[in-house]
Amino acid sequence: MITPVKKAVIPAAGLGTRLLPVTKVSAKELLPVVDRPASQYVVEEASAAGITHIIFVISRSKDDIGRYFAPDARRLADRDTENRLAGLNALLSRVSVSCVYQDEPRGLGHAVLCAREAVGDEPCLVILPDDLGQADPPLSAQLLQVYERTGKGVLALEQIPRQHIHRYGVIAGRQEAPRTYAISDLVEKPPPGTEPSDLAIIGRYVLPPEIFPILSRVQAGAGGEIQLTDGLRVLQQRHGLYGYAFTGRRHDVGTLPGLLETTLRLAYHKPELRDRLRAVMQELMDEP
Repeated sequence: MITPVKKAVIPAAGLGTRLLPVTKVSAKELLPVVDRPASQYVVEEASAAGITHIIFVISRSKDDIGRYFAPDARRLADRDTENRLAGLNALLSRVSVSCVYQDEPRGLGHAVLCAREAVGDEPCLVILPDDLGQADPPLSAQLLQVYERTGKGVLALEQIPRQHIHRYGVIAGRQEAPRTYAISDLVEKPPPGTEPSDLAIIGRYVLPPEIFPILSRVQAGAGGEIQLTDGLRVLQQRHGLYGYAFTGRRHDVGTLPGLLETTLRLAYHKPELRDRLRAVMQELMDEP
């Protein structure tokens, strides 16, 4: 019997240096994308996929993430304010949110390992909050469907132009079903011209509990970092691993250009904002 996935790990301990200076005092995961923080989008995605427990991995300077997702029992006198919080409060009624600390920036593999006790002996979903998905069904739900068929770990894949693929972790594998690949190898940021495919690993992973003892034994690399890709390679060799080329669009909010583009795209899909946004963009295009 395949154990259902009910817990999601969201690594959020990074310093956000690509978005300085605003991230000097504010977690990048709380920067607004239209009308709510980036991290709320991924929690909503997880909830829509059936996740009931969210585990943020944060640094000691990012307690504001935990405060944002803490239920607020205060009765709000201002009805308009209460309405503005309705979506967040509804979300928090469906999921529980907890935080664990990563005291040193020791890589993504170490961040996932920090959640070991909170996850326990269960499979988990890992979501990188820099990657927002715009898809139906949601990205996480697409991966969980593959997990439910195979019982194996599953990685989200995206086809990337060859001239950019060296910036990503890349898989080699055999296609077994539409969009579904049995992975035979993983390469982290291959030198240009050496990539085994044009299928890059992006920020969604369904991982079995076996990943935790594997990560605990991964040898740290440069800077003492434990790379998740190294653990995934061992997981593939011992237990098998799948990749799924998701349908939909991925938005990168971890850089300023990506954050701005994502905000514009998502705002455009809100009927109450579309006309105003179109008018502003036309004004800008008409400027000399």
